Amino acid sequence: MHKDDKQFAIEAIKKKLVGKELSYREIFAIMDQISNKDLSPVLTTYFAAAGFKEGFSDEELYFLTKAMINTGPRLHFSGVVADKHSTGGVAGTRTTMILVPIVAAAGLKIPKTSTRAITSPSGTADTMEVIAPVTFTTSQITHIVNTVGGCIVWGGHVGLAPADDILIQVERPLGFESYDKVIVSVMAKKVASGANHVVIDLPVGPTMKIQHFKDAEVIAKKFAGLAKRFGLKMIFDINEMRQNAGRGIGPVLEARDVFQVLEQAPERPLALEAKALRLAGKLLTLCFADIPSKKSLNGEEVAREMLTSGKALKKMREIIKAQGGDPNVVSSKLTPGKEKFELKAPRHGIVSHINNQQISVICRILGNPTDKLAGIYMNRKLEETVDKGDILGTFYSSDKWRLKEAVETAKTMPIYQVD
Repeated sequence: MHKDDKQFAIEAIKKKLVGKELSYREIFAIMDQISNKDLSPVLTTYFAAAGFKEGFSDEELYFLTKAMINTGPRLHFSGVVADKHSTGGVAGTRTTMILVPIVAAAGLKIPKTSTRAITSPSGTADTMEVIAPVTFTTSQITHIVNTVGGCIVWGGHVGLAPADDILIQVERPLGFESYDKVIVSVMAKKVASGANHVVIDLPVGPTMKIQHFKDAEVIAKKFAGLAKRFGLKMIFDINEMRQNAGRGIGPVLEARDVFQVLEQAPERPLALEAKALRLAGKLLTLCFADIPSKKSLNGEEVAREMLTSGKALKKMREIIKAQGGDPNVVSSKLTPGKEKFELKAPRHGIVSHINNQQISVICRILGNPTDKLAGIYMNRKLEETVDKGDILGTFYSSDKWRLKEAVETAKTMPIYQVD
């Protein structure tokens, strides 16, 4: 590290703090210093805050993405390589763990690197870790994907776009992510993971990360612009979400939801299944268009066939085994924490509102994402009729004191509204 390089990066951060646009050289210097851990956490936070306040121009977004990719390792696969990402903010909607085995069972490569929770009770990596290890090197990931077609691993350990993971660490305590930062983060990870066909899930709702459709359209446009510059084929799914698609929130409860769908259990969460099939269908259609022998296939029909025939479940077991987990896992064995509390309806009426943000707060008090057995099971969903005393949701934790605190907090931060 040259003192001059560090000083150059600091001057660039100062420039961004006063709202000026940065060149590629300036952005590369900052990313290089961050990825090599040569910049103090305070200075890194200043850069994150500057981006959050001022935002980035389209050119800066391209430079940021490129610099993040160029300061870390990359995965390389041949042919059509699929991937999926959600802008998230929806607790208990674990579509990735259903989509990956569907896409891999359909004969495509899907190297899925996922994040741990930033603002939610559980990230895909946290949920997958309930059933298999998620920490691998780039060469191990390449081997797993080339052997079984797909993986679900923690991207943070791999070091793809390392500056991004350090920025995520400084953002986590503040619980903020700017839209621009999400776009850069996703694009850098997709390009670095070797993907060339990607579906982006953009959930919109009053308690989601993206609250307005017009914002989702702006984000999709920025994504599309970057995808074009990096040579990625990209499709979007802008969808309204007023509640979580699954019933479980927290690692073990979300893993149970996923397996109920893969097993096609009668009690499976149908909204989660429908969303996973829609995203998998769009992604398969996008990929099939570039495979001459599969051009005529309908992505959604293939996705449904992979799920209902049991091929996706079989593929998930192969992925779990390849990642060093127990391939014989079943939904009935995925049980939450011993300490529990049943939240009851205060009156007869209809569930009119579910607050996703307050669910995340309560789940974190219960111990998520660190306590894998903690979380909330949503016994009731929107528009359902309840009688006084019916169970709305069940809180779980491994720690009775955490459970007690969560129950107290829920009195002033209600997650359900019954009218």
